[in-house]
Amino acid sequence: MTAAVLTSHAPKQLSLQPLHKVPLPAGRPRVWYESHNRRLKAMRLAIALLDTGVYRPEQAPDRAIRTMAALIGVHPPSEATCRMVRALIYDGR
Repeated sequence: MTAAVLTSHAPKQLSLQPLHKVPLPAGRPRVWYESHNRRLKAMRLAIALLDTGVYRPEQAPDRAIRTMAALIGVHPPSEATCRMVRALIYDGR
């Protein structure tokens, strides 16, 4: 029988450096860039809301989403972006 060995390892330091940004591909229609940026903004807002304990779409009215946008430093989202945030939060039950 083997004995469990407990060792103390120092936890890894998380790097808070921003990720290297890659430019978007050129030559796409303007609509593609708009929808891409809308999806990125919705994901940022959904992650921020999840981090604050909002786990269900009905807990995220437009007002709460727009307040979170101001807190994380992004422009106020449109109604379409707010709907997208709620769709990302949707748990599928």
